[in-house]
Amino acid sequence: MHGVNTVGAGPAISLTKVQETAPALVSLYKSAGVSLEKHGLGGHRAAVYLVIDYSGSMKPYYRDGSVQALADRVLGLSSHLDDDGTVPVVFFSTDVDAVTDIALDNHHGRIEKIAAGLGHMGKTSYHLAMDAVIDHYLDSGSTAPALVVFQTDGGPINKLAAERYLCKAAKLPLFWQFVGFGNTRSSQFDFLRKLDELAVPAKRPVDNAGYFHAGPDPRQVPDSELYDRLVAEFPLWLAAAREQGIVR
Repeated sequence: MHGVNTVGAGPAISLTKVQETAPALVSLYKSAGVSLEKHGLGGHRAAVYLVIDYSGSMKPYYRDGSVQALADRVLGLSSHLDDDGTVPVVFFSTDVDAVTDIALDNHHGRIEKIAAGLGHMGKTSYHLAMDAVIDHYLDSGSTAPALVVFQTDGGPINKLAAERYLCKAAKLPLFWQFVGFGNTRSSQFDFLRKLDELAVPAKRPVDNAGYFHAGPDPRQVPDSELYDRLVAEFPLWLAAAREQGIVR
């Protein structure tokens, strides 16, 4: 990650490099580039994180490849924003199940490999996963803004803790983009809508969260639409966070 300068000359990793190291991700990389340009983020630099739900109800999404597909798409996006070719990944359920990473040169089947080494799929608890991301970011020494893609299929067992951590994280250069997997009409997602709309500045200095729903079969969401939804609120947060001195 290149220091503080958040704008580079072009994508952090070139198309040629992606073609050489991860040919299967070329179309995702191109699609991500179009969305970033559209939202005024072409040439910008940011760290990218992926947080993945490992609770029991997620089993079908691991089985049908939805989780791997999201990881691949996030790698395609990250290649424009960060030059190291890897995305730190946090798996969570009741606790944090793993803090690892996915990389351009070993993305194929990587989610399945990681999941195979994890234990029992627990319940859903956001705040410990959020804490793991905050720790990782602070330990990295980076001052660049970070986009955290946080996938889940339901609300957390401890809502107050999740809300508190989101507010606490608002002073850091971290933007949380929540992605819901599952039935669009499920009341499971009411809490995420609430998190997305927490009052500013009464609860947090800036609006540091976005939410969108990828539906019961997230693989059906077209790449272009997914990327648009992943990055749409990031520039608004960047501007607000700069104004507040959260992003330098």
